[in-house]
Amino acid sequence: MLQDVADLDLADWNGKVDIPRQLVITKDPSSIPAAVTEAGLTLPLVAKPLLVDGSEKCHELALAYDQFSLSKLEPPLVLQEFVNHGGVLFKVYIVGESVRVVRRFSLPDVNKSELLNNSGVYRFPRVSSAAASADDADLDTSVAELPPRPLLESLGKELRRRLGLRLFNIDMIRERGTRDRFYVIDINYFPGYGKLPGYEHVFTDFLLSLVQSKYKRRLANS
Repeated sequence: MLQDVADLDLADWNGKVDIPRQLVITKDPSSIPAAVTEAGLTLPLVAKPLLVDGSEKCHELALAYDQFSLSKLEPPLVLQEFVNHGGVLFKVYIVGESVRVVRRFSLPDVNKSELLNNSGVYRFPRVSSAAASADDADLDTSVAELPPRPLLESLGKELRRRLGLRLFNIDMIRERGTRDRFYVIDINYFPGYGKLPGYEHVFTDFLLSLVQSKYKRRLANS
């Protein structure tokens, strides 16, 4: 699903949207260090479960700081290059034609000193849960500023078309030190909407639009 974002090559005066370099690992943890080296990925790496089954474990992220620790990870998983983003991500909810966005706290930035002095795998359960809302936090404006709405609407429209989905959400980050460089780090189809303030009205409007669209088609064909 993320590859569809990369294929879009979405860039205009509102900003550029890309995905972090990533690698899918399906088996044999001992082969991970060599696979990462061959793919040219740069540490640290975020490890995400490949399978989503609704369990707590499928929401767990891990941050691997060194080559040796990579073999301690548990496939199947996806490895993504970590991009510093000020510890804030944007959850973009697509509900039919509607695009809504909220801020959530995320993994903290990693500086060069931490990368040199840390080793091993650090695990983070449910990083961007509803309890981690950053909408009312006192944040630096360079971190807290929402992505431009025209950019989000273009991204939502193109992904609706490519994925064939009307209900999904996008986890997006802004690269620290930039204003218009964004990365989509995850896409969730039919996500839980309880994290979205006022979701009842958004969802009701979406269902009504489906009924109205079906009614109009019937009139046109009668």
